[in-house]
Amino acid sequence: MAKPETTKGGLLRVMLGKRPSNPSDPIVYGAPCGLSSKTLTLSKALEEIMIPDCDDPLAVDWVGRDATSLSMAIGGEGVVAEASIDTWLDAQESPDATPVRVELEFTLRTIIWLGFMHVESAELGAPSNTGRVTGNFSLQSDGEMVRSSVIKTP
Repeated sequence: MAKPETTKGGLLRVMLGKRPSNPSDPIVYGAPCGLSSKTLTLSKALEEIMIPDCDDPLAVDWVGRDATSLSMAIGGEGVVAEASIDTWLDAQESPDATPVRVELEFTLRTIIWLGFMHVESAELGAPSNTGRVTGNFSLQSDGEMVRSSVIKTP
């Protein structure tokens, strides 16, 4: 049996961008330091409808489902790093969605999602008086997150 190609957690990168003052300049992305755990959730909302059996009106209907929307959510937690706390807080306080780049790197290719997300919540905590301050961040997509793949050349 062939072993599957897998990847490491550090190769799932969540990068926040800053909108440039000049709209023709590219967005510069950076991965905020401190996250040690990340989750990427891709969701599809469904609408249900009952589909009758036209040949047997007494038969129990089957449920049909139609896709109505797609969304992406990101969760991340880890230590609160001084170098990145302002990035998180600025994005959370902003009324505008933040440019986000998500990368999932494998040996032969990297999957990339680009779009805008809101930092929905930023939860800071201290497990003890002598422990490190930790952060738990939640992001929700705002519109389409465009997916592409970049093939690596050996």
